Amino acid sequence: MLISIQFLLNCRNSHGKPTTLCEIMGKAEMWLIRTYWDFEFPYPYLPNIEFVGGLHCKPAKPLPKELEEFVQSSGKDGVVVFTLGSMVKNLSEAKSNMIASALAQIPQKVLWRYAGKKPETLGANTQLYEWIPQNDLLGHPQTRAFITHCGTNGIYEAIYHGVPMVGIPLFGDQHDNVARVKAKGAALELDLHKMTSSELLNALNAVINNPIYKENVMKLSRIHHDQPMKPLDRAVFWIEFIMRHKGAKHLRPAFHDLTWYQYHSLDVIGFLLACVATIIFLVTKCCLFCCWKFGKTVEKRKRE
Repeated sequence: MLISIQFLLNCRNSHGKPTTLCEIMGKAEMWLIRTYWDFEFPYPYLPNIEFVGGLHCKPAKPLPKELEEFVQSSGKDGVVVFTLGSMVKNLSEAKSNMIASALAQIPQKVLWRYAGKKPETLGANTQLYEWIPQNDLLGHPQTRAFITHCGTNGIYEAIYHGVPMVGIPLFGDQHDNVARVKAKGAALELDLHKMTSSELLNALNAVINNPIYKENVMKLSRIHHDQPMKPLDRAVFWIEFIMRHKGAKHLRPAFHDLTWYQYHSLDVIGFLLACVATIIFLVTKCCLFCCWKFGKTVEKRKRE
């Protein structure tokens, strides 16, 4: 990431000035967007945009023996998968104890990816792991719910396998992601900084026991799988398409070559305003001249 940023900062355009991020983005031949219409709200898009959401998703593989035994020990209640992503290694002691207390009250077994200090309130049904095979766990038939920070990868794996979610967004696009799946009825949202143990418990019980959440996420899953071409294959096709045709200039919109004031039509607006101002000025001058002329005529007649 640092090398990429340094490269971007050192890039210069044809005028010898540092290239802006907008200029670099405007030179893109094709945009591969990591979402799809199972997740996104409908909106118009340009011909050089393709949606490849879930291109990393794949069928679940068998779990390691230790994990499989733990999952199977859950019986008919099933398991809950919990992770806040690779960037969140641990939580405050109070927060981890609050979460562990809620997890201890559900009948499901819980696989919690957590590298921090073991919470004092950790229940016998909860196991801590520094790493878990997330996709394989979400694809396991025993999985009942997914507690997630709402990263795009995790959400799409949950949609792919049809697992309802409890979203705890932290930063970046995560708030936007959970808003979408929540609006589609496949998740509930909690605030990590404000939630209580009872709120987490109630959210879990809702997505696990209320069938509407499972039905909604399965609807999204069916939409995701019902595509003429797999997202990864579509991404590969368009990358090779760009290579075969040495770019895709015929798909690239011309507005990328416009300046910011041209893009917002400020030059056109300025010209029209100047025309209107000129017309108003001329009409005003003509009216004043006519009034002055008429006044002179009246005054002359009075003197005569």
